[in-house]
Amino acid sequence: MIRHDYSRVEPKRRAYIDPKKKQFAKVEFQQQEYKHRLNYYVLPPTAEITLEEFETWAINRLKVLSELEACSFRNRSPEETAEYMKSILDKYLPLRSNSSRSRDLQEERRKDHYSHFILRLAFSSTEDLRRRFSRLETMLFRLRFKEDDLRERQDFVSSLNLEWEEVGDDEKRELKEALAAVSGLKKGEEQGWFKVDFERVPELVEQRKVVLKRGKAYVPQREQMSLVVAEFTKRLDDALELTARALPRLDEDDRLAPILAHLSQSFMAPDAAYSSSDANIDGLSTITAPAIDNLSQHFPLCMQNLHQTLRRDSHLKHFGRLQYTLFLKGIGLSLEECIVFWRRSFKLIQDDKFNKEYRYNIRHSYGDVGGDANRRGRGYTPYSCQKLLTEPLPGPGQAHGCPYRTFEPDNLIAMLQRTGVSDRDLLKGVREDVGKQRYHVACNRVFEHSHKKEMKKVKDDGTWSAADLDTIVHPNTYFKRSWLLKHLGEGNAGVVNGDKMEE
Repeated sequence: MIRHDYSRVEPKRRAYIDPKKKQFAKVEFQQQEYKHRLNYYVLPPTAEITLEEFETWAINRLKVLSELEACSFRNRSPEETAEYMKSILDKYLPLRSNSSRSRDLQEERRKDHYSHFILRLAFSSTEDLRRRFSRLETMLFRLRFKEDDLRERQDFVSSLNLEWEEVGDDEKRELKEALAAVSGLKKGEEQGWFKVDFERVPELVEQRKVVLKRGKAYVPQREQMSLVVAEFTKRLDDALELTARALPRLDEDDRLAPILAHLSQSFMAPDAAYSSSDANIDGLSTITAPAIDNLSQHFPLCMQNLHQTLRRDSHLKHFGRLQYTLFLKGIGLSLEECIVFWRRSFKLIQDDKFNKEYRYNIRHSYGDVGGDANRRGRGYTPYSCQKLLTEPLPGPGQAHGCPYRTFEPDNLIAMLQRTGVSDRDLLKGVREDVGKQRYHVACNRVFEHSHKKEMKKVKDDGTWSAADLDTIVHPNTYFKRSWLLKHLGEGNAGVVNGDKMEE
């Protein structure tokens, strides 16, 4: 009896499947060529990038989207937004046209492509995040579309193969009066028209800039942008729904999941890392403990609240002490002076109690003792706005956190008035921001009002760009920018180059 082993196949007969012929292998690890500056982000990127690029590019794009959102919150006009965003985009997400002949075109477009898809992953988890992401990406696309080179923009639109139909002469004659009423052109002037399903141009329908007939919207050629933008939004919304379904597969990736979670948290207020160089403020001499009272006028409300509570009670609870100590460390107060500051502030307790219960924690914050984060003597870094806004709310007797989030609206307004803020329109705007949980926007609104003369001066004379005055997302940036603006012309205080938070 001959026994056949059917599980074995002769090597010569064995089907060889080339890995390169597997599904998706044609695009795997390939760099894409970007012919156009504008992008509908239809095809996901497939080439490899480092984890550092993954996170850095996403953070840079998030900064751009956050600034766009802040512009809408502040009711800036499209023209004001475009002017404000110019230096922001140049700094974080440059994207030049083909006519610029820049050598970095492909790399800029690659970063733009990848960063969009990374944030798409981060913001697909909930309906609210998807809606905000879609709205802000649409704002960014519209901004770029308006500013794009005319010929390159037309080439991009042609490449989309959008399903619109040009209106023929017979239909133009049939709808002559209606088209003339919408176009606003003078007698004898001509322009092209195309027609699409009216659902595709809701913005134009709402603004009554189209003619509606038989379920079609007759759109003048000059309104092409609205159709292109509406199609961008529709495709992005559909893609976000698909991404949301695929998200559970990423939960097992220990490398990406924490980064994506961190990015989604950053939509409340973009995170900003602190670097030790931020404590070096041009024109500001070495800070001592007695100087803190005077410098507190430049503190954001969160730190003013801690300072006032400390002065009133001669004490702060643990989390308040930690938050304030790290902030003081961040503005340049040395460890020795910080110990002096806290010892004088805790004037109601004895030396032994202070040395036993408080001195060690101060030294630990500075990295003078302890392990882990302190192992290399760096200590802990000052808290960003994002950290303050995502931490648990303070309990009874505690004063840490962000007052815009933790205070009742009436108590918040009263505190702002005590600090010298009296403008009714400003306080009304703050109340509205807080009601919509736009806490960092409310804080920036107060800063801009308190420094409006100085900000106008540095803008008018070109000393600072919009990127130097971007939305503040770190208490130490608030202090540094406030001090520099209030001391313009004093030594090097007018130089803002040092006012950079590492993303």
